[in-house]
Amino acid sequence: MLMKLFPILTVSAIAACATTQAQDWPQWGGNDPGRNMYSPARGLPDSFDPGKLKSGTEEIDLATTQNVKWAVKLGSQTYGNPVVSGGKVFVGTNNESPRDKAHVGDRSILLVFDEKTGEFLWQLVVPKLKSGKVNDWENLGLLSSPLVVGNRLYLVTSRCEVICLDTEGLRNGNDGDFKDEGAYMTKDTPAEGSGLEPGPKDADIIWVYDMMDELGVFPHNAANSSVILVDGLLYICTSNGQDWTHVNIPSPNSPSFIALDPKTGSLVAEDNAGVGPRIFHGQWTSPSAGLVNGKWQIYFGGGDGVCYAFDAKPQKGTGAAIVPVLPGTDTQMTEETDIDYLKKVWWADLNPPEYKVRDGKPIKYPAAEGPSEINSTPVFYKGRVYVASGQDPEHGEGVGRLVCIDPTRKGDVTKDGIVWEYRGVKRSISTVSIDPATGLLFIADFSGFIHCLDVDTGKLNWIYDMKAHMWGSTFVADGKVYVGDEDGDVVVLKADRTLKLISETNVGAPVYSTPIVANGTMYIGSQTHLFAIGAGAKPVGIEKPPGDINLKK
Repeated sequence: MLMKLFPILTVSAIAACATTQAQDWPQWGGNDPGRNMYSPARGLPDSFDPGKLKSGTEEIDLATTQNVKWAVKLGSQTYGNPVVSGGKVFVGTNNESPRDKAHVGDRSILLVFDEKTGEFLWQLVVPKLKSGKVNDWENLGLLSSPLVVGNRLYLVTSRCEVICLDTEGLRNGNDGDFKDEGAYMTKDTPAEGSGLEPGPKDADIIWVYDMMDELGVFPHNAANSSVILVDGLLYICTSNGQDWTHVNIPSPNSPSFIALDPKTGSLVAEDNAGVGPRIFHGQWTSPSAGLVNGKWQIYFGGGDGVCYAFDAKPQKGTGAAIVPVLPGTDTQMTEETDIDYLKKVWWADLNPPEYKVRDGKPIKYPAAEGPSEINSTPVFYKGRVYVASGQDPEHGEGVGRLVCIDPTRKGDVTKDGIVWEYRGVKRSISTVSIDPATGLLFIADFSGFIHCLDVDTGKLNWIYDMKAHMWGSTFVADGKVYVGDEDGDVVVLKADRTLKLISETNVGAPVYSTPIVANGTMYIGSQTHLFAIGAGAKPVGIEKPPGDINLKK
């Protein structure tokens, strides 16, 4: 059973299209839908000191830090990556440090801070599902990284919803047709039906699309996907998966990947890949996109270990609409309906035959020597797609595979569309980062190794042992590679063909997310704190401890 989950984020970033250091990081992967975890920023620090806690508190004493602008307390488990847009920092966590006494206990939380000072601005409170850990594991918090477009924010909640928010919260009034924020925040809690009135430090919800109710999907332990906007549509992985038996798939006919209208939240299309019956465990990938021969392709990692490319333009057709599972039954019904679908362009199975069969006998999932799903985010970079296979970290270490795919091919490209492969990597839930200046690709695996390869050939240059498990991804900027691990160590390596350790810093709690850079400042999140870091940065202050904040003023 899944005890922790990851920002499958959780897991990828953007291509190098940016030309200036002063730019926001508005989504998982920054500003380019290719999702290469890279920033063109310069002048980033080689090291930093996260400081010490003030006696008897969880507040960082900024006087003891170095190269830290501000630091804020998060919850106790933080897997989602921060994004920065419009002067605000958005990050998902849990509710172990509640900002509002009206919302105590286990909740998933999106926190919003001022980019310059770290001042707390507002929060989204997401109640846990009544079904419990089978769909919404306790204390995990929000796993999705938001997408911010103008004054709108899109996010997948722990309730398996796609939600659209106003980036200002309720501070500037209640926008949109959704007016039931108080009811939303108290649903399935002891306060349900209490008539709670939200305040200016609460989220302003524009619309909610419930994938469990609308599509009949069954998230395994947690829902996660970092939404992407391409050619006017939102693309999302539905998190459909197995139930608690790890054998049965309650909703095999539900879609794995969908497209929504960003203005209304209405369903526009669903995939035609039929992944459902082949799901090994769960689906926690995030989509990316690439422009190939003048057409957008959308890339998803499947719960069956297959990387899929879909035409971004929905196709007309007739399909089977899913009727949600009836309470108290195991029956999933379908009805014929006219529905647009996302058409497969190509697909590649990342599990080679020897990961599936040994000595004439099938290798059963989740055996260490056997097949895996894809939890990382595929990266599109200079006309190629890079993606690695892996499993839920609770399954432990095992064999993995990193591949480079030619996206100009069609159909099943498992045999003829893979440009190169690298089997030196172990199971990985991490997304690759590619340095345009050197042509080097970096990837972390769960076993704790960082691998440096040539992006064009897959040739190995070096391996660095972090000596601890890694859940997040590597990040490349300013000629350096930044990455954190489960022991709380943040390592800085030289982005070069020769291995060189620049610094190692322990931040006092596990790091399951990935560093990012926005407007020249680096953000590193541990399970418990978020640090804003810059070379020569002087502290600008810290928010008051959560218990001292009066949210209704």
